[in-house]
Amino acid sequence: MTTILGISGSLREGSYNTMLLRAAKRLAPAGTTIEEVSIRGIPLYDADEEARQFPAAVTALKAKVVAADGVLLVSPEYNNSIPGVFKNAIDWLSRPPADIGKVFGGKPFGLIGATPGMGGTNLAQQAWLPVLRTLGTLMWFGGRLGVASAGKVFDGNGEIVDPKIRELLEKYVVGFSKFVAEQSAPRG
Repeated sequence: MTTILGISGSLREGSYNTMLLRAAKRLAPAGTTIEEVSIRGIPLYDADEEARQFPAAVTALKAKVVAADGVLLVSPEYNNSIPGVFKNAIDWLSRPPADIGKVFGGKPFGLIGATPGMGGTNLAQQAWLPVLRTLGTLMWFGGRLGVASAGKVFDGNGEIVDPKIRELLEKYVVGFSKFVAEQSAPRG
């Protein structure tokens, strides 16, 4: 069984990115589970806070990342870049620096996103690459998915109503799942 941790980078109740993550969960192939987690409750990074008492929400999220076979980041795009709240969560996960290898090192990561705008989160996805490279992740480049005009893609229940987007998401999830499974398979 392959376990992928899916993290939506939006806090909004009706987030298109959370809808996209939930659709990905439904489209996961047999033998793959996508577990949805939230970054809600992660405080703003503060080194003084880190020194006083490491936040329980960060510790819990770190443990889930470490336990997962792979991680799927589902990122909005704010002002042509990474959402601050999502970057903040990833920054917390990199603390202390001695944990970076355990949390991120060589772990398969995928990146998708949705936006009500026309850019399909392309700029945010590009902005994530140096961050994820610095942390030592193993990025999957076998597919790309940035959903534009997301308000037309999802219905009121969060279901994808655009068959082309559904097809592209399924293709992405199947490809990423295969990549994650291959990376976590014993070598010998």
